[in-house]
Amino acid sequence: MRKGIDVSENNGWIDWKAVKANGIEFAIIRLGYGRGHLDGLFYKNVNEALEAGLKIGAYYYSYALTKADAKAEAEFMMRILEESGLTPGKLEMGVWFDMEDADGYKERHGVTNPLVITGMCNEFIAECNRHGYNCGIYASLDWLENKIFTNVLPEYAPIWCAQWSHICDWHNPAMWQFTDCLKVGNRYFDGDYVFD
Repeated sequence: MRKGIDVSENNGWIDWKAVKANGIEFAIIRLGYGRGHLDGLFYKNVNEALEAGLKIGAYYYSYALTKADAKAEAEFMMRILEESGLTPGKLEMGVWFDMEDADGYKERHGVTNPLVITGMCNEFIAECNRHGYNCGIYASLDWLENKIFTNVLPEYAPIWCAQWSHICDWHNPAMWQFTDCLKVGNRYFDGDYVFD
């Protein structure tokens, strides 16, 4: 297994050389969220993580309520990636759709039906595929078991399971977010493992 972190502007300024020196091999970096909101530190984190020698991927935090919303989020992500020259080959850790409801936004707007949620996942994946990016789904174990019909996602769509534990109970995940408090030097991050 390889160890990595996932980050957003909420982590503030990151010393990427120190991250690399502490044994971290990759970073999944938030590109944006909602309808057209670019993460304020996306470009900085991408450039400095690559310069430090880490492999990178990108994720998008969804506020979609419909399939059309999810497609619009994917279109925005694809435009940013293509404009910045981040081809699929440069994103060795992949592209990810962050499907959760951490702040209750979806629930407040009545989006709780797994068919609707799964439809949004499929729409985002399909739009990324149209641009040549193989997109995976990030979600908690609870959402993977109860809110997303993973059996109707494309077979090639990898799963990044969030389960803060000593083991990952999801069958055959591509990546596992095992903690939200991985100590790297004097900082704490979300910690991830990739299964090779």
